[in-house]
Amino acid sequence: MTQQSPPAALYDLAVIGGGVNGCGIARDASGRGAKVLLLERGDLAQGTSSASTKLIHGGLRYLEHREFGLVREALAERERLWRIAPHIIHPMRFVLPWTPGLRPRWLLRLGLFVYDHLGGRRALPATQGIDLRRHAAGVPLKPGFATGYCYSDAWVDDARLVLLNARDAAAHGASIQTRTQVVGLTREEGLWAIDARAADRAGLRFHARAIVNATGPSVLALPGGGEGLAGRKMRLVRGSHIVVPRLFDHDFAYFFQLPDGRIFFVIPYERDFTLIGTTDQDHDSETDSIAASAKEIAYLCDAASGYFARPVTPDDVVWSYAGVRPLIDDGSDRPEAATRGYRLELDQGGKGEAPALHVLGGKITNYRHLAAEAVDMLKPHLPMLRGGDWTADAPLPGGDFPMTGLSALLDRLAQDYPFLDAASVDRIGRAYGADAWTWLGTARGWSELGVAFGVGFTQAEAIWQIEREWARTAEDMLWRRTKLGLRFAPDQVARLDRWIREGQ
Repeated sequence: MTQQSPPAALYDLAVIGGGVNGCGIARDASGRGAKVLLLERGDLAQGTSSASTKLIHGGLRYLEHREFGLVREALAERERLWRIAPHIIHPMRFVLPWTPGLRPRWLLRLGLFVYDHLGGRRALPATQGIDLRRHAAGVPLKPGFATGYCYSDAWVDDARLVLLNARDAAAHGASIQTRTQVVGLTREEGLWAIDARAADRAGLRFHARAIVNATGPSVLALPGGGEGLAGRKMRLVRGSHIVVPRLFDHDFAYFFQLPDGRIFFVIPYERDFTLIGTTDQDHDSETDSIAASAKEIAYLCDAASGYFARPVTPDDVVWSYAGVRPLIDDGSDRPEAATRGYRLELDQGGKGEAPALHVLGGKITNYRHLAAEAVDMLKPHLPMLRGGDWTADAPLPGGDFPMTGLSALLDRLAQDYPFLDAASVDRIGRAYGADAWTWLGTARGWSELGVAFGVGFTQAEAIWQIEREWARTAEDMLWRRTKLGLRFAPDQVARLDRWIREGQ
């Protein structure tokens, strides 16, 4: 694990914000030869980047808003990301039922035709029409649905995508400093002076030749770093999700329409659960503790109940989460219509002053492309940056196996560690990929992995997360490095917390 740097350490580039855009930029820049510092006030992916719908997708609904460039870019990224992270990203087939009285069938067919051909789809299967009266995806639905369309997109473990970008940045020499809050920025003698506060309240100072403001919802409020953003406006939109016990036994996901013009997804989740989301609600309060409101939870339950034969109620919800998406304010009258595109604003300052690059907007599918564009914009100011876009073909940690080879990797993991149950093989393989062998080592039984905290989570895995993944709390481990928080009992959480506090 990278240790805290001494005061006044000098870096080529300081990236502020440990979400997907910040970690993606840190990875790209460090791989091109820059000495990079990443500062995150909380845990990696603690905010918006772990509160997504967990999809790598083009955004079918964005075609209605004529965002063809955004959709094309995202669709082109879809298979690239699957290729570099086949353990945490995998294809998923989505079923879109035609609902009488909503969008006409011809419009759905046209949209899906464009979706199939806009972004260079190669490995993913094409759209096909299905008869929901005979298809497995029609079984859990209410009677009356006949026509449907099945198309391709991909699922992602969003928090681990952030983490793996940070790990690869660190492997290229970046210093990743979590729980370190920036409290002031000033331009001094051609450099940025960065004042920060560590988790123990100790003051830190760093210097950098350039900074990137990738603080998401806080992009306009970075202390001392926002002079170049005068007059810019962001629209903060809250997206909420609910998780309920599994609603169906097949592997298809659903894309549903609603009478108010909105859409929502229903997705198989963590083997035994179903994820439902998202809402689009303007958010005008603080952004540190975001939660789904009772109204939003009821809205999602009612939406799902309109399609599934078995009603979904708030009592079924085992977990809910919400995140605030920082969208560029384009004047849209409805939050769901606001652009999901991004803008990079380069503030070059005065003559001889250090530049600042501000990241406004964006979506998780486009993060890698955004990062490459951001680093390219900084090249004239950071001459040590060499080469061009390199991240499209370089596997993320644990992902150095064929993108269609996840099943083979899971089979090999089960053969090499026969004591692992099927659920643990699936979870560990999909989280760590080829890195699983590193921390499982030569273990021939559960007892050789140390303290068993429950549900297949052991001391060996916890130590890996602390030493290699910047985990510091049980919450980090159970809700971002894994989703075992869905299964852990309160006494198991308390035991893990105690083990961490006592220094392992």
